[in-house]
Amino acid sequence: MLETSEERSSDADLLALPARQVLKAFSDGHVSPVDYMSALVSRVEAREPKVGALYDFRPEQSLAQAKLSAERWTAGAPIGPLDGMPVSLKELIATKGDPVPSGTAASDMLPASEDAPTSARLREDGAIFFAKTTCPDFGMLSSGLSTFHQLSRNPWDLTQNPGGSSAGAASAGAAGYGPLHIGTDIGGSVRLPAGWTGLFGFKATQGRIPVYPYYPGRCVGPMTPTVDDSILLLESISRPDWRDATALPPMEGGWNVSPANVKGKKIGLMLEAGCGQNVDQDVRDAVLAAARQFEDAGAEIIDISGILTREMLDGLDNFWRGRFWSTMETFSEERKAKVLPYILEWASAAASLSGAQVARGFDQILAIRQATAEIFTKVDFLLSPVNPGVSFPAEWASPNNDPNMPFEHIGFTMPFNMGDQPACSINCGFSTTGIPIGLQIVGPRFADLEVLSLALAYENWNGSIKEWPVI
Repeated sequence: MLETSEERSSDADLLALPARQVLKAFSDGHVSPVDYMSALVSRVEAREPKVGALYDFRPEQSLAQAKLSAERWTAGAPIGPLDGMPVSLKELIATKGDPVPSGTAASDMLPASEDAPTSARLREDGAIFFAKTTCPDFGMLSSGLSTFHQLSRNPWDLTQNPGGSSAGAASAGAAGYGPLHIGTDIGGSVRLPAGWTGLFGFKATQGRIPVYPYYPGRCVGPMTPTVDDSILLLESISRPDWRDATALPPMEGGWNVSPANVKGKKIGLMLEAGCGQNVDQDVRDAVLAAARQFEDAGAEIIDISGILTREMLDGLDNFWRGRFWSTMETFSEERKAKVLPYILEWASAAASLSGAQVARGFDQILAIRQATAEIFTKVDFLLSPVNPGVSFPAEWASPNNDPNMPFEHIGFTMPFNMGDQPACSINCGFSTTGIPIGLQIVGPRFADLEVLSLALAYENWNGSIKEWPVI
């Protein structure tokens, strides 16, 4: 689509810049944080009624903060490396004094008593939280459907879902609301929506990026137009925070990443998850084409069978239902009635599960962990689809819209949350309907830099997306 008359070409060019170039322009005095924020606010105001990506958008406060940042840059005294740079945070990431609705009308809306680790580090570095981004009820869907937030849509096709649960972050990134967005991921909630919207999404080794509240598999991750934009965020959000009891020591040597030389590397190719949703032909073709590029660059491509079994996936489902129902059963009937019916139906099935069934479900999580570790006794890295399907309607709660089988689409992403391995989604093409397709790159535990290096190499071979949707 052509640029709208409401947006000047100079503003469009400014908002298309990678984050490091924007910050350099702030430092050099070529661009003011006020001008950048003004361009961003104008774009959000023009596009947000159609996209529905944001919660708690704060244009006046953000412009006031940008003015203070401009004064600091002029004085040569920025408070940190991200001073004046707009960043959106998924609303599940607490910021002091603000409610955390968790995407549901059943929220108690109590203000957060402190910043979460991610928001604390970004605030220290001078970032401006111009808005929170939406998520579904309790962050429990791969969708933009919520009883609290407006419906988030995929900017590539507004009839389609951006995925989730970092739905708003994906919509915001693809709609051009600046380059820096942060999501959370426990089964694919960064990579799934990144894949469907063309963004780069990164899930680090568990504990690499401090998160609180922490839980097995739960990670915070960047969602950005380019790999380097994500690396910039990782430099901030990976700094230690005592509240995450799973936290790893700081990355030795920092986040210095260069494109990988893949010659001689053994790279696995997994085209079937083992169970769950079948892979669409468009997705299969795009991932195969990406694998051929790695092979052409000297890698040895090794076919890897899907590791996920029906027992594993159903066990995970039982455990997550049981855990979630343990909270929901404390709700009053009035409060339960405010929860998205899909979520309520899914969770309430746990009332008929025995404690032994839930415990056996947790044992299946450990089995998934063992299976993912075994992959890397055979290969150095793994390629796979991110999403098995091309897209699904914006109004649906999940790709099959069935609360009795809610996790059929996470067979490629979820195992690496349970196994703690670093994994990313990077665009590897488009479907015949024009929806982006994500390639997942996975490495063994602690190989975060190496996964980013492979992603950077792939991005260099193909270039990042240049023509983002104009809504």
